[in-house]
Amino acid sequence: MPLSPPAPRSLRHTRAITVEAYARDDGLWDLDARIRDIKAQDIVLASGKRPAGTAVHDLSLRITINRDLEIVDAEAASDSVPYPGYCDVIGPAYKKLVGLSLVKHFRLHLKDRLSGVLGCTHLTELAQVLPTAAIQAFADDEFETRNAAKDGEAARPYEIDRCHALRADGPAVAKYYPRWVIKAVQG
Repeated sequence: MPLSPPAPRSLRHTRAITVEAYARDDGLWDLDARIRDIKAQDIVLASGKRPAGTAVHDLSLRITINRDLEIVDAEAASDSVPYPGYCDVIGPAYKKLVGLSLVKHFRLHLKDRLSGVLGCTHLTELAQVLPTAAIQAFADDEFETRNAAKDGEAARPYEIDRCHALRADGPAVAKYYPRWVIKAVQG
């Protein structure tokens, strides 16, 4: 269902976040994430004027993960920043992501290692979307999303109890994963 028609308005800012997931030939996965902030009007920053349509931020983060969703490599790049020579030197700090698991308290550990002056606000914010992006990437190839694991043993689908629609006692689980419903809900 689309959003309702908006009230009269004018575009002032666009933030675009993209994540692309790549299965590598060596069995690892790369997640390439990018965040871009673009103003619809000219702006004046302490570092100078930015014309409308020019990126204030154009930042990239690549993590390499294994099949257990553990980060084995990380790198960051800052192609457009508001304070050139200052913002763009933080990239090496993102090596601190190496060793973290995307599915075991990732956001907590991310905050401990890279929040505030330890990192770039926008790169750290970008990193927060990586766990769910990885899950989406793995859904077809790495995770068994039906009612059995690859070894033939019963395994509860990963997505159950990860959102409101797929709560274990809900109608969607009763319909699509009846084997795993806790208590069928009418609906």
